[in-house]
This record gives sequence, structure tokens and C-alpha cells, in this order.
Amino acid sequence: MVFFKPKKSFLYLALSCLVGFASCFTMVQTNVRPKEFVYLHDVDPTIQVSLRYLSDENFVGKTLAGYMKSVVILTKQAADALKKVQEDVRKDGYSLVVYDAYRPQRAVDHFIEWGMDVHSQVTKSRYYPRISKGDVFECGYVGGPSSHSRGSTVDLTLIKTDKKLHEVREKQRTLLDGFTITILDDGTLDMGSSFDLFDKASHYENDLIEPEFKERRAYLKKAMEKHGFENYADEWWHFTLVNEPFPADNPESYFNFPVE
Repeated sequence: MVFFKPKKSFLYLALSCLVGFASCFTMVQTNVRPKEFVYLHDVDPTIQVSLRYLSDENFVGKTLAGYMKSVVILTKQAADALKKVQEDVRKDGYSLVVYDAYRPQRAVDHFIEWGMDVHSQVTKSRYYPRISKGDVFECGYVGGPSSHSRGSTVDLTLIKTDKKLHEVREKQRTLLDGFTITILDDGTLDMGSSFDLFDKASHYENDLIEPEFKERRAYLKKAMEKHGFENYADEWWHFTLVNEPFPADNPESYFNFPVE
């Protein structure tokens, strides 16, 4: 695959289109959490949490706007469904680990601001090693408005119940095409590529990872689908409740209250 680095003017045009697209939607601007949204720990306190956007360990390299507290917020329907998934995987010796769930629109805006800063490449080696910032948006890894802002999308993985989360430790892995990526080992189950690695290796189906990693992804996908979630094909960790209460085609389905 041939990758290119778009000119600054091209990147600005692409991101301006994203901003324009988002402006067509009516963002619910309240700072108060609506009654339809719940804290996941109130529904299932056994699900582990590692909010990457509340830290500097993410592709932006800093805490995102709107992330104030280490709590997972979801619609009641999504939280109830996730509780059922947790009950199933625990029977096999695993626990869910949530990296992100409800995401306020102000955080999505922060993504776009990051994309416009073409000179900042601090996180490139860990999160987008062989594509440019322009490709991050062009390939659909980041965009706006986001399904996360509707409250029924979750980014997550698995951890063995006898393991604990720990600070990220970097290690290198050579993919089957010979390209080397950075694995961000945090104690969770190795899925072949890390959360938010913007690369084909993170697609649910690809020819870059070993069969054992494909099997683990298939296990997670099957568990999530059983309880009504659908995977986003380009990100093995990304799932949206099919019958979400705030559907994508409703202009008022996108929220901006903070995570706190």
C-alpha cells in the first residue's frame, strides 16, 4: 500500500468538511447528564475501566476536552446489554475493560483541532505509524459527529480475571507484511494490535496478524453480538448497540455534557 502525506491545504479542507458536517446536527448542549444515561458502575461494578482519553496515553497525547472523571457513561439500554456480555465472558475467565463509551461533542471537536495541527507528530509512532494525520480522518478512524456522542457505543477489550491492568509498556511487533508496530501492553488480552492503532492491522478482518489474535477478536465479537452490539469493521474494539435509543439519523441524538 502506498501512503501519502497530504498538503496542509488538503488537510484543512478535509477537516473543514468534518466541521461543516457536524454543524448540520443539533448538539444537545446541556451540561447535565440526561436521565436516559447511567453510570456503568451502577449497573455492573465488575467491568473494569481504563479511560484513555482522561489521560495523556492516547493519540492526541493529552486529556481530551470534556473528560473530567474516570467514569463510564452509557445509555441505560447499552449498559444493561454490556452487563450481560460481562456475565458471559466471566464464565470463561475474562472481564471486559472499557477504554471509552459516551464521548461529548467537545472531545470530538478536540480531535479535529488536533488534526489541524500538522506539525505535532508526538504520538505518530504509537498510533498512526504509517499514515498521515490526513489519512486518520480520510480512512474513517476519526470523524465527527461520532456515534460515541449518542451514548450507545463503547470501545473495549478483554482481560483475564487473574490479571490486573498496569501502566502501558511498549513493545514492538512485526506484522505478517514485515511492518513493525508498537504494542501498548496494559495487561489486557493481546489482540494483535492495540486500542486506537490506526492501521489495517486493527481491522477486524486483515491478513497482518497471527491466527491466535483473530480467534480472540472473534470471541469478543461473538460475545458482543449475542447481546445486540455491532462491530465497526475497521476497529476491533468498537461496538454500537444496534437498537440504540438515540439513532444516528436523529439530529438531536448527539450530546455534549461532560464525563463526570
